[in-house]
Amino acid sequence: MSDARIAPLTADTHTLDQLTALLVETVAHGGSVSFMHPLPPEQARAFWQGSLDAARAGGRVLYGAWDGDTLASTVTLLLDVPPNQPHRAEIAKMMTRSAYRGRGLATALLRAAEAEATRRGRTLLVLDTSVDGGASKLYEGAGYILVGEIPDYALTPDGRLNGTLIYYKRLPAQT
Repeated sequence: MSDARIAPLTADTHTLDQLTALLVETVAHGGSVSFMHPLPPEQARAFWQGSLDAARAGGRVLYGAWDGDTLASTVTLLLDVPPNQPHRAEIAKMMTRSAYRGRGLATALLRAAEAEATRRGRTLLVLDTSVDGGASKLYEGAGYILVGEIPDYALTPDGRLNGTLIYYKRLPAQT
């Protein structure tokens, strides 16, 4: 891994600007993260503002990998689950800038999210990733177990139907 600093993200202007740029870049490069291309920066910024607001309210934790002043990668740990699922959380919005891929940042972010989930008493993590262009090798390498594929689950940023792969990982109970 590079000398990137892994840390929870806060709602300051610089972080919001970096998150906005990362999301726009991810979608422009075909990343299937719920948005269509071209993604207006205002829409990306509004998404992240809402996500940071939810984090401030305790419903999620956003982690970033910083290379100096550049946000190179991010992941979200979703904690706001139904009352009958207090033991689980979800991994979402894993994104890495193209120039930073292959440096171990996503793995480091997953470890940080898993540690946070364990601290909060979560023993099951779930996630999904795109069949085409997704991060299945990353997740399988990190110990996530493939449940299956849902075909034609969502549109890619350029409008093609694409399947999604569903994964889970059990975490040790905190003692």
